Amino acid sequence: MRTAEIARKTNETDITVSVNLDGTGRHDIETGIGFLDHMLDQLSRHSLIDITVRAQGDLHIDFHHTAEDVGIALGQAILKALGDKKGIRRYASSDLPMDGTLTRVALDVSGRPFLVFKVEFTRDKVGEMDTELFREWFQAFAMNAGITLHVETFYGDNNHHVAESAFKALARALRDAVEIDPRSADRIPSTKGLL
Repeated sequence: MRTAEIARKTNETDITVSVNLDGTGRHDIETGIGFLDHMLDQLSRHSLIDITVRAQGDLHIDFHHTAEDVGIALGQAILKALGDKKGIRRYASSDLPMDGTLTRVALDVSGRPFLVFKVEFTRDKVGEMDTELFREWFQAFAMNAGITLHVETFYGDNNHHVAESAFKALARALRDAVEIDPRSADRIPSTKGLL
């Protein structure tokens, strides 16, 4: 089983995350940030990765530390569960429509973390979550999962749908990229022999 658990405790947050890459999309998420919980539920459901998150943070200050640290811990858990990455498809992309919004995510489970984030919001908040924190979450996740991640929303004027389409597109691409390819299940998907 490709599973992992990560515990991250700082002066600002106390987080535990567990994942099962070969799951069914079961999720049990409690971050204290309602909209982030909703996004992570979607990430789990559409990636078929089982995800459990328990986070306590300094929400009385703002949501920044908790959102970022959840991204860090979830990225670390995905990286750990991938192990040597033998047999994974590695590359994937997803164009995801959500009503009047269209977002594309393309990624490479490369071991070379990088983020391109071309997503714009027209409001400062979705629910109680600051929209600027979505980039922070994706940055933290990509850097700690060791993936090259491109996220671009082509159009969309509903901020809830813009955010949700980004998480769902990530879910669909991540599902395809970390899936074991039966045609090369015993090989590392790199000419270097290492990812």
